[in-house]
Amino acid sequence: MPSASSRFNTLTLEGVGRSFGTLNALHGVDLTIRRGEFVALLGPSGCGKSTTLNCIAGLLAISGGRILLDGKRIDTLRPEERGFGMVFQNYALFPHLTVRQNIGFGLKMRGVARAETARRVDEAIRLVRLQGQEAKLPGQLSGGQQQRVAIARAVVIEPPLVLMDEPLSNLDAKLRLEMRAEIRRIHNEFGGTTIYVTHDQDEALSLADRIVVLKDGTIRQVGTPHELYESPADRDVAEFMGFRNQLSGTCLAREGKRARLGAGDAVVEGIARGALAEGAAAVAVFRPDDIAVRTDGAPGLAATVEAIEYRGREYVGTARMADGLSLIFRSEGPVGIGERVGLVPDPARVLIFPAK
Repeated sequence: MPSASSRFNTLTLEGVGRSFGTLNALHGVDLTIRRGEFVALLGPSGCGKSTTLNCIAGLLAISGGRILLDGKRIDTLRPEERGFGMVFQNYALFPHLTVRQNIGFGLKMRGVARAETARRVDEAIRLVRLQGQEAKLPGQLSGGQQQRVAIARAVVIEPPLVLMDEPLSNLDAKLRLEMRAEIRRIHNEFGGTTIYVTHDQDEALSLADRIVVLKDGTIRQVGTPHELYESPADRDVAEFMGFRNQLSGTCLAREGKRARLGAGDAVVEGIARGALAEGAAAVAVFRPDDIAVRTDGAPGLAATVEAIEYRGREYVGTARMADGLSLIFRSEGPVGIGERVGLVPDPARVLIFPAK
């Protein structure tokens, strides 16, 4: 299948906004996506990620700004004139058409010759590894197979861009993992450009070349998976990238990139972020994975274990401090409910931000 990535160099959003009455779902979105990239739009429900995707697709009109493909404005074009491939959350397959017919539907609507349609459908079936399933109806396929049909239908038209709106959310955990690898393989083999909407940070980290984190209709940070995982720009991004524990207090000291936070009798050391000043209100954030659990009375954040779950190779627990704050931790060994523990966050993995 010819490379779709050669069809454009950059897709650019300039100050894109979208309003629904008095609600500004998007405002001032600036983003450039390069040829061949796999870009994930990541954020909680209602953050604007699907709205952004639908504006790019042309399914929603923008309220402000521009969308450009290699400098040419496309936000005035109808969806079919943009020629992008779309994979929906619910697959949107025709139940009365076979796999082959579903995949070839877009080519038929474009008036592609029968022989060329057959060749491209065969190649798309090979790409998504559905050989032998061509004559089946969607109802005879598993969820993962239906998703493959939806992807094949999107790429068979050889679009310059494939847009995917939470395509794995209806699959079980095992299938999600399998299809995650398949989607990245298909992207690499097809050689196109993909924009992928998800609320799952693991999906975004494993799939994307770059991640765009949105909240409240604005872009909070854009970067590689490594950049976002290791260096979130603010507390909101940090929370979405797995920094589930947040401890509020006062910045006791800042020396270059290091800082200390005091919260009652507890002191936490970490990496200073932003305009953090001594004596100012601050918040330390850290992941459950980055906490050592001490049961020998050693210093740490004193807490009482309230819940513990066995997860195979580890335990995941919740412990409550005297001030009522709950912290989530991971432990290699079992810890008893009601047990007093000292939780010691790794200073090299703690981030300390100014309070909002």
